[in-house]
Amino acid sequence: MFHTLQNGIKTPVSPAENARLLRWRTSTFWVCLIGYVGYYLCRGNLSAAFPLLEQEFGYSNTQLGLIASLSEMAYAAGKFVNGPLADRLGGRKIFLVGMAGAILWNFIFALSGSLTAFIVVWCCCRYFLAMGWGGLTKTIGNWYPRDRNGTVMGLISVNFQFGGVAATLFAGSLVAMGVSWQGIFIYPALVLTAILIWSTLASRAKPGDVVPGALVSEALPDATGKTKTRAQLANYGPEENPSVRIILTTLLRLPIYRQLLVYSFLTTLLRSVFLFWTPKFLFDIGLSASTAILQSAVFPLLGVLGTLFIGWYTDHHARNGDRARMMWIMLSVLVFCMLGITVLSTAENPNFNLILVFLGASGFFLLGPYSMSSGCLTLDIAGAQGAGSCTGIIDGMGYIGGAMAAFAAGAMSDYLGWPQVFLVLTGFAAVSTLSAWFMSRGFQRMAAGDSA
Repeated sequence: MFHTLQNGIKTPVSPAENARLLRWRTSTFWVCLIGYVGYYLCRGNLSAAFPLLEQEFGYSNTQLGLIASLSEMAYAAGKFVNGPLADRLGGRKIFLVGMAGAILWNFIFALSGSLTAFIVVWCCCRYFLAMGWGGLTKTIGNWYPRDRNGTVMGLISVNFQFGGVAATLFAGSLVAMGVSWQGIFIYPALVLTAILIWSTLASRAKPGDVVPGALVSEALPDATGKTKTRAQLANYGPEENPSVRIILTTLLRLPIYRQLLVYSFLTTLLRSVFLFWTPKFLFDIGLSASTAILQSAVFPLLGVLGTLFIGWYTDHHARNGDRARMMWIMLSVLVFCMLGITVLSTAENPNFNLILVFLGASGFFLLGPYSMSSGCLTLDIAGAQGAGSCTGIIDGMGYIGGAMAAFAAGAMSDYLGWPQVFLVLTGFAAVSTLSAWFMSRGFQRMAAGDSA
């Protein structure tokens, strides 16, 4: 499972050291899983607060969309900066710093009282929140072999799906108990503070921090160097330490990586609209604030199942490493789910139960394929050494799309109504399906030896 490298020779660690490394790997896995759920407690609370901010300040969806959109741009900028930073400074360090920043800015948001302040503070918060996923991916890549990428990252990716569930249910419960909008930010920050303390004590950045010189056995190229992946990065060991320039240059030369950037833009656009606007959408079509917040949790809840399914399936049944085939199949079903929401939301008295069924199905068929782009595909392409930069660029491109959609959806709902919003999103879902299909063709060509 683990080895040390001595004079270029792999030497297995002792059984006692291996057991110790396995314990720390498990502990670090749980820190990444639970820690990123904590990230979402201090991120998903904004959308839950939208109905309360409207009641308190009289903000329109267009004004609330400014908070969502501009902070999404800050998040995208943070992804571009913090992803490569994780490769240089270490994933665990960036992960913990981001957590501390999210706590600070959530407290400051609760002390604010104007639209301008809300925008500035939440932009700062989102910048620090952008440190989480790159740091996490870098850390997981250091601890696990490549042949477990799909399953491990599928399990890890449950954190941002379940994090959305936890954030929504927590905020909804606070609203149901009569907590003010300020409490929607204060209580999650307190919970994340406790998680930060535990995460600091219970994690290590890499095996070498537990046993000097220890590495995951599959983390090195063979003597000929022929085990490099398509990006020539996935099997670099820590001692090789390619520069960020080499990582980015190598990645951007890959056609499949460029296709992945387009795919991330499209699927993140869809995801951002659902995460920001589902509680407000349900509130606008007739549900109470607390009920709308709580029932909106069906979207990320079913997304957890979709993420677990696609990670397991593509590890065991993807032909020639083509994980994208199941991605486009699932996204094609998403198109029909979103058409269903479009039709149902036009009714004068909407069928809320059926809308919730389609919302939950949308979570399953969108969030599963979405999780692949900056999850196991990142590690498949770039490995541990390039994971931070790889996911930073992917997510950065994605959240540019998310920023555009977050504002546009709010403004469009004010002027045209929610049915038109979902009709446009259906079109984007169809284009996302096509994008994943092109990626699948690319993986098939590479498996056939048409490109490296």
